[in-house]
Amino acid sequence: MLERWSQWITRHRRAVIITWIALTLAGIFAGSRLNQYLTTSIAVPGSESAHADHILATAFQENIEGTFTVVLNFKNATDAEIAGFKERITRASKVIPTSKVTQQRAIGGLLFANIGSQMGLYEAATYTDDFRAALRTEGLAGALVTGPPAIDADVSPVLSSDLQRGQVIALVMALLLLILMLGTCRAVLIPFLFALATIATSLGVIFLLAQKMLMVLYIPNIVELIGLGLAIDYSLLIVHRFRKENQEGNETDALAATMRTAGKTVIISGVSVAIALATLLLVPIPFVRSLGAAGIVVPLVSVIAALTLQPALLSYFGKRGVTPRGFTGAMARRDPMQGVIAKMARMSVRHPLRVLAISLVLLFSITGSILSLHVTPSSITALPKNLESSRAIDTFTHKAGAGIITPHEIVIDLGSPALASAFPVESARMKLVDALSTDKEVFITASGVKAPFVDPSGRYLRIFLVSHHDIGAPQTVDLVKRLRASYLHDTNFPPATRFYVSGGPAQGFDLISALRSSAPKIVLLVLAITYLLLLRAFRSLFLPLKAIAMDLLSIASSFGILVLIFKSGIGATLFGTYHLPQIEAWVLLFLFALLFGLSMDYEVFIVSRMREAKDRGASNSEAIVEGMAQTGGVVSGAALILIAASTGLILGHFAGLQEVGVGLAFGILIDATIIRGLLLPATMVLLDRWNWWLPASLARALKVKASPLGSRGTRL
Repeated sequence: MLERWSQWITRHRRAVIITWIALTLAGIFAGSRLNQYLTTSIAVPGSESAHADHILATAFQENIEGTFTVVLNFKNATDAEIAGFKERITRASKVIPTSKVTQQRAIGGLLFANIGSQMGLYEAATYTDDFRAALRTEGLAGALVTGPPAIDADVSPVLSSDLQRGQVIALVMALLLLILMLGTCRAVLIPFLFALATIATSLGVIFLLAQKMLMVLYIPNIVELIGLGLAIDYSLLIVHRFRKENQEGNETDALAATMRTAGKTVIISGVSVAIALATLLLVPIPFVRSLGAAGIVVPLVSVIAALTLQPALLSYFGKRGVTPRGFTGAMARRDPMQGVIAKMARMSVRHPLRVLAISLVLLFSITGSILSLHVTPSSITALPKNLESSRAIDTFTHKAGAGIITPHEIVIDLGSPALASAFPVESARMKLVDALSTDKEVFITASGVKAPFVDPSGRYLRIFLVSHHDIGAPQTVDLVKRLRASYLHDTNFPPATRFYVSGGPAQGFDLISALRSSAPKIVLLVLAITYLLLLRAFRSLFLPLKAIAMDLLSIASSFGILVLIFKSGIGATLFGTYHLPQIEAWVLLFLFALLFGLSMDYEVFIVSRMREAKDRGASNSEAIVEGMAQTGGVVSGAALILIAASTGLILGHFAGLQEVGVGLAFGILIDATIIRGLLLPATMVLLDRWNWWLPASLARALKVKASPLGSRGTRL
């Protein structure tokens, strides 16, 4: 089928290329408008914090994502001067539509004020510069503005700058690697044209999805850099196979054979990655779902391009285009069966138990650090220090503790209007505030009987709390638990009263709770679907199980590296990363899905080639060595290109993206070396004839050719 398809593409290559040019241009245009639909919200629909946020939006006319915070340092100011500062901040805030000052307080030479609004994140962020200018006009040049809108306004240009720098680094490294592998030939351009088309089209599709669903701020960086590596990987695999097939036949037959083999491998690989990331759509968190949606788009568009654009480009460039001139490249310089990878494979075949033991010792020494892994909903303090919003956060942290950045909000629903001023309610409120003030983790409490603490109807009350520690600290998490489990229920409010805890810490608590409850289902679903997919692809009962076990080892090693670098600080200076006590929770689930799919890529590349050799009559050991030798170079090159793309994330300024980059780079490095280079051939030697067994009854159900057990093989 793929052979006939490639022939059809060859006949219509001009129309195919023109179509992809149009899609690329449309994608570039749509992608340039994507930023206005991006957000940093970590809200969990249906959670207690989300319910509280809904009340704040409807009853108090406030959007938690549209709240600015002003920080002002002062020395030896009188009460009158402090009152003057507050008045000037209030006047300056008028430049923000629907704004109202919800809290102002002076503590130890620091004045901070919260200015709420009804606007969403993107719209509110557009007023950041106007607000800062208004503060300067009021004579408050030393005032610093932070909060979600200000942070968004500050970080968006930095994210764009990080992306551009990352693209340059990744493209230069990818070009050098492609020349090293393919030599100096025109076909080196094909992976770049392929990547440009797939990334631009992917961003165009994501722009359309953003009209209907939330998309997280990090998506352009993740899609463009990881998409670059993935697209070049797929294109390289096909170009490499096309060059080899051209040595044995004419161009038409070579292209047909390439699509029948490498094209099929790319389909399986791309679908594996897409399925793994698609499971993120089952997580009840828009933030994570957006990563899943974007993650599906990239590999699927890459597969479509591999089946259409790639054969059209190969047909256009032809045999002469893929033939090196001058420098021939590493892949053409010697017989792969005599290369380093073939020699390593033979060593693994001869000494499987020794290789297995060494590999497992190395892997378990890395994964052991997972025992000290702690997660956080976000690393809000890990921002570039030159940003005003970041300097404001640092000022907060230095003067008043990290908790002031993300206060708690308690929303009290009395059940009926006009009850807020009733004596029993006021008495219960005072009792609750007094109890909260004595908690060792509570730094500040703020409450009252008028706006902004009471809504216009008198049905809802709110209490602000500031804790000593930041959003993800264990002490803050414990406070959220105490608020929900004890404090709010040990009161004398009317029986119909309902309590809801929100604010950054409660949102973070709900986020991590939702991730923890979803993770087991996601993991089991990924494992089950992957097993069924590989069962059919490999025509083997046990190879998929072995592949899954090795993927899990690879991912665990990646998580271990994250802990060593970010928490323990080992290599943090070398890589220019943050030194943090916790890893962002979403990073782990995203990395699991992404690395599982990518690791399966390499497994499919290698084992598919082994399966070809086995079907031609090779022994188990011969098939292992041939598969490793024939694909080892392209797998190594593909891994290096993805690592190069990850470098763009590592060298950025944001903790979450750095964690994705480090986890991805080291996960791929470990997978392509220890896992696929040593562990894979060693385990396949030990499994011997069981590698290729697929019972006839199961083969009929899968509609594939059966694979009998056969006799024991002999080692080389």
